[in-house]
Amino acid sequence: MDDLVEFLRARFDEDERIARRTTERQPYDEWDAVGDDREGDAARKYWSVAKIARMEPIPAARDLAVHIARHDPARVLREIDAKRQIVAQYVEHERLDRETFDAEGQHARSLVSLRAAYLDAVRELATVYADHPDYRKEWRP
Repeated sequence: MDDLVEFLRARFDEDERIARRTTERQPYDEWDAVGDDREGDAARKYWSVAKIARMEPIPAARDLAVHIARHDPARVLREIDAKRQIVAQYVEHERLDRETFDAEGQHARSLVSLRAAYLDAVRELATVYADHPDYRKEWRP
């Protein structure tokens, strides 16, 4: 599963670069949608999605703005960090699985079960990138 781990790390790095680039020309990394409940100073601490996207006043525009704002760079970076932690835990349990044996030379069953659970989680994380050309069908959960 080294290829899967490397694939995910590369996608996380790409996502991080994109999220960080979005804040290079604006003062805030947290976004909101025009017309949300923030007022006064709180409203000035966020960047309006409508200003960025130049959205037209159509019925779906509000829902689109809320969706875009929900995935602001700050949230994306937190999500990337959480995903990296899951992958790191899988890698650590994979290492322990290879190195840990019981008195009879057999793998400890609890470690194998834990590693399998992490592998399932890592495979689920990869499904987000199923449309990427480097994604492999055998990684599907």
